[in-house]
Amino acid sequence: MVASFANKLDALGAWRAGLQTQIGELSRFLFDHDLLDEPASQQLESLAQRVAAEKLVVAFVAEFSRGKSELINAIFFADTGRRILPATPGRTTMCPVELSYDPDEPPSLKLLDIDTRLGTQSLTELRAHPSAWREVPLNVKRPDLLAEELTQVTQTKRVPVEAARALGFWDDEHPQDNPPIGEDGLVEVPAWRHAVINYPHPLLKRGLVVLDTPGLNAIGAEPELTVSLLPSAHATVFILAADTGVTKTDLAIWRDHLCGQPLARYVALNKIDTLADPLSAHAEVEIHIARQRAQTARILEVPENRVFPLSAKLALAGRVTGDADDLRASRILDLEDALGQQLLPQRREVIEQVVTDGLAQLEAHVGRRLADRRRQVAEQLVELRSLRGKNSGMLAALLKRAEAESAEFEECIGHVQAMRAVHTRMLKEALVSIGNDVLREHTEVLQDKLRHAVLNLGAKKAFSEMCAALRERLEDAQRKGGEIQEMLAASFAKLNAEYGFGLATPKAPDLTRFVRDLDLIERNYMQYLGLSYAVRLSNARFLEQFRRMLVSKLRVVFEGACGELELWNKTASAQIDSQLRDRRRNFKRRRESLERAQGASQELEARIYEVESQEARLKQLQAQLAARVQALQAAAAGPLPNVQVSSVTIELPLEAQADGV
Repeated sequence: MVASFANKLDALGAWRAGLQTQIGELSRFLFDHDLLDEPASQQLESLAQRVAAEKLVVAFVAEFSRGKSELINAIFFADTGRRILPATPGRTTMCPVELSYDPDEPPSLKLLDIDTRLGTQSLTELRAHPSAWREVPLNVKRPDLLAEELTQVTQTKRVPVEAARALGFWDDEHPQDNPPIGEDGLVEVPAWRHAVINYPHPLLKRGLVVLDTPGLNAIGAEPELTVSLLPSAHATVFILAADTGVTKTDLAIWRDHLCGQPLARYVALNKIDTLADPLSAHAEVEIHIARQRAQTARILEVPENRVFPLSAKLALAGRVTGDADDLRASRILDLEDALGQQLLPQRREVIEQVVTDGLAQLEAHVGRRLADRRRQVAEQLVELRSLRGKNSGMLAALLKRAEAESAEFEECIGHVQAMRAVHTRMLKEALVSIGNDVLREHTEVLQDKLRHAVLNLGAKKAFSEMCAALRERLEDAQRKGGEIQEMLAASFAKLNAEYGFGLATPKAPDLTRFVRDLDLIERNYMQYLGLSYAVRLSNARFLEQFRRMLVSKLRVVFEGACGELELWNKTASAQIDSQLRDRRRNFKRRRESLERAQGASQELEARIYEVESQEARLKQLQAQLAARVQALQAAAAGPLPNVQVSSVTIELPLEAQADGV
């Protein structure tokens, strides 16, 4: 069978897993050789977490009955031999669904009641409250039960119009989009606000997150979906039906929620199998498909090569049954090739850069420790060799000098403490400028301006001013970090000159990626502060929910910036602790060597041999460290491993196979 996007993604995941293994081996190597101090440990832990946490989020967006769930099954889960998501005619997925895998949690379906939308808590906040979710265990070994359990994402309930309006599913300004009122005077709304499926599929284990979004009404009713989840996706697949083309509601979803986003966007023109006509020649059907593709590209204003005619139904059937003709006729491989060739290399480059930068910082830090140790050993070796043939008086003088140098070295403690006091004060000032209090202050000012603006006509201006102020805070923290670096450089130079340290000044901290994250948040939120959202923003409950959702997104950025700054400072100043410890240990060994040398010449030769062995071992450690770092960098830059199709196949238990499931 032709390699699918699923296999390519699995290869990317295997590559990442290999990097994580090598990072763990490097950590053990440093620990075994007494080189894993706290800063090095934190650097490696942060690097491993970033490699592991680099999720690949692919969002599927469509109006109802476009075959979206069938397409997800065909691309990602056909190798399991069954449908994972319910895909039946009519309305299926009624709420946003996330498919992912957390090894710390059992396989489950978590459902958030739709009534939580009446409160002010955002989805991000509610994720931290398990009691707010209904959890359904998943029977991953029984496909029949699994399919039945997952149908709960399609559940609805009937409510009065007033309740539908409060939940966001009834808009008096756009009555054509409202659900029909039944004979009982009630309307149908989704039973759930959000669903999270924790499923141990190999692709999800590799870091894939699939976001399945429902139709226009559900997208517009959930602000966090439009301004947080969709914008954070690395790719968006927008599904249309080939037999209907771009409908009015399709165009509304595209223009309101996808067109302005800086995403990798792909358009799937699904259900081309429905265009087959026994009374028409194959060439005529092909002309019709080509015409629909060109018209779709023109209406959505995207290049034609970003529109992919396909049949999810044929693709799923072809992969489940192993029918190559059906798979080829489905044309799904064209879309998968585009995803694999454009999306995966981008994610790989991000991870490769993270690994390269992290290893460079680690090697510099550990290399400085090794170099300083070698320098101390070399000095001790010169002194010991000079003792050959010396009398006891000379040895006593050298011992006295060593004790004097040790006492003189300890005088540096006052200078170190003074430097640390200044360092702590400067770091505190830098962290305060980007702390949580700053976020709360600026978002409360924004909320107050939105609350008092007439129809929120000044919403965009107020939001832009807040983002500019926060951006200035990040840039100010960056400047303060540079000032700390300059202070450390001057202090390190003085300590090196006066007390023989081997301190090296690290590069200034770089917070530019957090500024970029803030810019992305500004772009994503700005389009939802226009006239179309003016009525909603005038609602106090919606406004509070909007503010809390915004704060949760900004907090991730600013807490990340604080963590980056703190880690940089800890790494920069930790050199002093390690060199103080190493110097004291070296002075102790030096005194012991001189004392033993006073006793016998044989002791002196034994000590010289011991120090020579230590020097050789340190030299070897430097070479081994460089080799391990180079191997890890080569793995990060090397080709992805070959992954067979069978690697993403989930074996069913014998009892399930016996039942013919």
